[in-house]
Amino acid sequence: MSKFRSHNGQNTEQTIDRKAFLFGLMSVFLCGIGFSIITPVVPFLVQPYISNPGDQAIVVTLLTSVYAVCVLFAAPGLGALSDRYGRRPLLLVCLLGSAIGYFIFGIGGALWILFVGRIIEGITGGSISTIFAYFADITPREERTQYFGWVSAVAGAGAAIGPTLGGLLAKFGYSVPMYFGATITLINFVYGMLYMPESLKRNHRLNKITLGRLNPFTQLVNVLSIKNLKRLLVSAFLLWVPNGSLQAVFSQFTIDTFNWKPALIGLMFSIMGIQDILSQAFIMPKLLRKLSDEQITILGMVSEIIGYSLIAASALFSFYPLLIVGMFIFGFGDSIFGPSFNGMVSKSVDSSEQGRIQGGSQSIQSLARIIGPILGGQVYVSLGHAAPAIMGMILIAAAILVLYKGSRFASQALKTKNQSNS
Repeated sequence: MSKFRSHNGQNTEQTIDRKAFLFGLMSVFLCGIGFSIITPVVPFLVQPYISNPGDQAIVVTLLTSVYAVCVLFAAPGLGALSDRYGRRPLLLVCLLGSAIGYFIFGIGGALWILFVGRIIEGITGGSISTIFAYFADITPREERTQYFGWVSAVAGAGAAIGPTLGGLLAKFGYSVPMYFGATITLINFVYGMLYMPESLKRNHRLNKITLGRLNPFTQLVNVLSIKNLKRLLVSAFLLWVPNGSLQAVFSQFTIDTFNWKPALIGLMFSIMGIQDILSQAFIMPKLLRKLSDEQITILGMVSEIIGYSLIAASALFSFYPLLIVGMFIFGFGDSIFGPSFNGMVSKSVDSSEQGRIQGGSQSIQSLARIIGPILGGQVYVSLGHAAPAIMGMILIAAAILVLYKGSRFASQALKTKNQSNS
């Protein structure tokens, strides 16, 4: 257990369980490696099963979408079950399932087997809501955004190592990164079995779970009914749609536009991960001292718009340096948006509701990542390689408008309430 100092410099009596915190960071790190290690090789794994080269981008984006569909349906249930039975058993089951999914994807042999592997990964991938609830359990409320920043930095470290490692391992066979992902996920499972403490105290758990809590659409409606969350989640949805598109189509984009190989694609993803670490270590602490969570969120959105504009320009002019600069700026925006967003969400409810609220938030993100890859794949094929990035510029501009108008409306409502009380 360790004491911490708050931003105002005063000591608090709250403590953080070091074992719980270290396990959480280790889980995020290994999950980051496991997920990102496959990104450079997915188009190459799909290629043998596609007769028409023009369909390859569509299949790659569909594999991303089916993963998100499964997360959409699984996340609320996993979050609710973790509110009732604790975080530990749910996380362990999901880690084991993810390892199985990676292994099946690596075996391949037919296109439907690849989809089976992604479905299993997606069902257990809903555990991300439980991981965020786990961190919300063990971190003090007033410092939560800072801790979520550290979580993002550790995830960035995993994401930095994963793609380069995947690109290098692909030299021994395109399935090798999948087997490696399965192995490190199993290592995390064993580590959790031996050392993971439960974070949710029994007196903070739900007494029972209703069917409504397991229904993803009911959860979406319930989460969106929370007034101070609705505008945030709607704006985040508009951001996540093009982000999901970019993530799904990026490898295919670099292959088609610049003829990149797996090692170079992996290196690009790794540079993004390193940038995420640097942003959390050096930039986020300074931003938190000067800006609110909401202001940081908008700054991240503006940065992503600039990044998308340069990515679109790289496709139009076939000039890869623009892509590299654009991805750096986009990555900066994404690195500061995530912690501030998760901090705002987690502060909206008490500990007994963290699993539900994080599960609902994850469902909305999954819905966006279902729509994003499918939409991105279609516009990529139909309108050209720059089209998904242009779509990102438009949708994130709309997201900023939603967040800004909602914020102004909330401020006016609070001012009116204060005046009436006085």
